[in-house]
Amino acid sequence: MEFSYRCSLCARSYDITPELTLCPTCSAQQQPDQPLHGVLDVELVGEVGADFSVFDLLPVEREFFPPAPVGNTPLWEPRNVRASLGFPQLYIKDDGSNPTASFKDRASYLVSAFARKFSINEITLASTGNAGSSMAGIGAAAGQQITLFLPESAPIAKLIQALQYGAKVYRVAGNYDLAYDISLDYSRRKGGMNRNTAYNPMTIEGKKSVALELFQQLGRAPDTLFVSVGDGCILSGVYKGFRDLKQLGLIADVPKIIGVQAEGSDALCRALQTGEFTPRPAATVADSISVDVPRNGLHALQQLKTFNGELMTVSDDEIIAAQVRLSASTGLFTEPAGAAAFAGFIKAAPDLDRNALTVVLTTGNGLKDSRSAQLGIHLPEELIGSIDDIL
Repeated sequence: MEFSYRCSLCARSYDITPELTLCPTCSAQQQPDQPLHGVLDVELVGEVGADFSVFDLLPVEREFFPPAPVGNTPLWEPRNVRASLGFPQLYIKDDGSNPTASFKDRASYLVSAFARKFSINEITLASTGNAGSSMAGIGAAAGQQITLFLPESAPIAKLIQALQYGAKVYRVAGNYDLAYDISLDYSRRKGGMNRNTAYNPMTIEGKKSVALELFQQLGRAPDTLFVSVGDGCILSGVYKGFRDLKQLGLIADVPKIIGVQAEGSDALCRALQTGEFTPRPAATVADSISVDVPRNGLHALQQLKTFNGELMTVSDDEIIAAQVRLSASTGLFTEPAGAAAFAGFIKAAPDLDRNALTVVLTTGNGLKDSRSAQLGIHLPEELIGSIDDIL
């Protein structure tokens, strides 16, 4: 298999090198407070059979990947939800079972391998929490130095996780967007590799592996897939995996993908309706998808329009209710961002084909944000001394 970069805007082709992150021509047109211009796709040329390995379709040789069991996450068959909602072919793809309990391990895994291939030992990034703790954990397995910039609102569990993995962590007096800009400035001055979402082409390319796995686990592509959306990088990664499968002749069509945003962080939904990105401060319980400026917004909308995808919003109340419902009916405890995708499915269910093969992607373990999880439950306040106190 041969690989190269291709600009998602102007279609120029480039050799894959660690110095190249965005299309030089298109990124020169970048405007403040707007999504990235010139996001690069990894293009592949070659053939594989239906029994391919995911590594066959990634642009880094297997020998460079760190010793961490990323991917091959379980595909749950939620019988209680199937019965209560009447969807006999509903599945839940549980990416909270990755090594650092986050979908972001898929991107970190490839970024780490790419850095090792080119003998780069320091990786820098900004994160709302999951990408940072993910890169810290995968970097620890690879023996790499990870420098992380977190917004002050990042859940304490994700901060502690990154520090446990040995990352150098800086807390930013501001939001994720400020942390993103500071991390880029750090990389320009200090060197190394920057893992920022969409800015590093390997982030989207690594995330495509979930689509490849779904094809292998189901024996086909799903009819409909629900994905939570913040920056739009996971959305584009999922599309990239199915695009590759279609290019290779393994599937006939890219499935219907429905992106779900929180009402308080709905920049892509607004841009799809108005045709332009207008910055608005984000505020949602789903911290992993809370962004003011969706850095991969242009690229994500391009995929949605090309393949007739959809976007929808759910409220924070709907997210928390969906989190509790999924936990109590399946035993799968996902964080609010993962619950957003399930909330979107519940909201859309009346208009869906009940016999369609439908998958909901959950992106992180619920223990990563226990404070938010408390919003949907009642903690027992009274202490008992014996069984007589409750009989």
